[in-house]
Amino acid sequence: MSVTLQPFRSRLNKAGGQVEKSTIAETRGDRIFLFGVKTMLWIALILVLIPLIYVVANSFSSASAVSAGRVFLWPVEPSLRAYQQALSDPQILQGYYNSLIYAIGGTFISVTLTIAIAYPLSRRTFFGRNVIMSLLLFTMLFSGGLIPTYLVVQDMGLLNTRWAMVIPSAIGVWQVIIARTFFRSTIPDELYEAAVLDGASDLRFLWSVVLPLSKPVIAVIALMYAIFQWNTYFDALIYLKDPGLYPLQIVLRNVLILNSATGSSNDLAQQLEQQQLANVLKYALIVISSLPVLLIYPFIARHFTKGVMVGAVKG
Repeated sequence: MSVTLQPFRSRLNKAGGQVEKSTIAETRGDRIFLFGVKTMLWIALILVLIPLIYVVANSFSSASAVSAGRVFLWPVEPSLRAYQQALSDPQILQGYYNSLIYAIGGTFISVTLTIAIAYPLSRRTFFGRNVIMSLLLFTMLFSGGLIPTYLVVQDMGLLNTRWAMVIPSAIGVWQVIIARTFFRSTIPDELYEAAVLDGASDLRFLWSVVLPLSKPVIAVIALMYAIFQWNTYFDALIYLKDPGLYPLQIVLRNVLILNSATGSSNDLAQQLEQQQLANVLKYALIVISSLPVLLIYPFIARHFTKGVMVGAVKG
């Protein structure tokens, strides 16, 4: 493909004091390529938006309209009953509270431990770093299995406690690799040597220099851990028995799979009404459970791409 380039010139406009720059002329092939890319992106956007709009429309529709299948991309007989039911159910509110605790506390613990292990592995003077990294990579390919992991959690006394939701999955090897690569490619050795000459310890250098320069990768691994903790439910099925400790995903699972509605009645009409309410409650819970991630992501989106590219490509 031939590309016609105009000379890159900058000239000062004496009247307005503005700098004018000539741009690269787009060829016919470039325009066709960009049109194809934009078309594919619009198609992908539509394919993603349609299910989301469908879920939101069902969540704001009446129970009878949802059960009859009359809702597609716009609410039918708009109603907030599903949200009122969800937000008034103590079990759902408790599950939401538990999920927030697991997501916030688990993310803090995971990010702290990941940085604590990734930074030493990024230092070329750290003895045995290659051996430790090889052992970490080995755990990505082979695991002990469900039963040995359960026995370890049991022997540590973590069963049926909140710690069982955050400690066994506290460190992700993939996140360690991203953080280690970022530290190794972004923090130069000269900066560390200058800090040592000024009398800074390793911990002081990590806190005062490395962490302020590592906001992109911290945002990336924090988002990864937060989404994992927010969406996890298998660990709760295995390690938790107390319903008061169940995360929101367990409650959502009970509604989606077990079709359980709150309350019970011997009246057939009331049972039918509860079943219809359970159908629309599914969509309301999906919207409610997705809100935290949707609200958090825009604030760290600008760091996400940069952190992933720098941490996963360089080095």
